[in-house]
Amino acid sequence: MLLYLWKASRGYRLAPWRSPYLRWRIETYWGLPAEAMTGGDFWRFTWQHRAQLLRFLRWAERMEKG
Repeated sequence: MLLYLWKASRGYRLAPWRSPYLRWRIETYWGLPAEAMTGGDFWRFTWQHRAQLLRFLRWAERMEKG
């Protein structure tokens, strides 16, 4: 689970809301335009959707293991 987060935030680990990949994922899921996303929007999204995000991370981990 942490491996996916590590890979997904590559290059943006101290500021994950700036990651083009993570912004794109949130944009397609939530509908917030990626270019308008702030750090507050990012953290609000992760807190409000933490259960779904954890379920996704567990799924991603299973897919990586094959």
